Amino acid sequence: MKKLVLAVLGILFFAGTSHAQSVEPAIGYSFLRLGGSNGVNQNGGSGSLAVNPNRWLGLVGDVGAYHGSPSGVSLNTYTFLFGPRLSLRNPAHITPFAQALVGGAHLTASFGGVTGSSTPFAYSVGGGVDLEVLPHLALRPHVDYIGLRENGATTNCTRASLGFVIRFGR
Repeated sequence: MKKLVLAVLGILFFAGTSHAQSVEPAIGYSFLRLGGSNGVNQNGGSGSLAVNPNRWLGLVGDVGAYHGSPSGVSLNTYTFLFGPRLSLRNPAHITPFAQALVGGAHLTASFGGVTGSSTPFAYSVGGGVDLEVLPHLALRPHVDYIGLRENGATTNCTRASLGFVIRFGR
């Protein structure tokens, strides 16, 4: 699974950079609420790579890993999502964005030597803002809804992230 995600991100990066206006890798801390009001809190990190062919459109690959231990159960969630990002770039050094991504997730749980896993379809809709700190470095808070769809049922999740993005190119 990791090899597939790395291969897709590599292809996205190398194929897009020759025609891209800019490339934006980002990494940060993420809080994931797996499920609704009776859900599980997980902490982890997420990273993304956006290739921007113009000022307003980006093609994004996003991966994340989150962990929680409710009632002694070790629960891990991994997400791998891809899709478009729309950005509103302006001279105020504040860049709001919205994105819609699709892909998958891999969930594992273990307790007392018993383990289980699941790999549902995942989709995400969200947005945030890049707050320029230095000419090529920005602070990026963002929030996403993530839906995990498997066997006709959807698990609703919320992800809140705070990280940094580096801009290469124009």
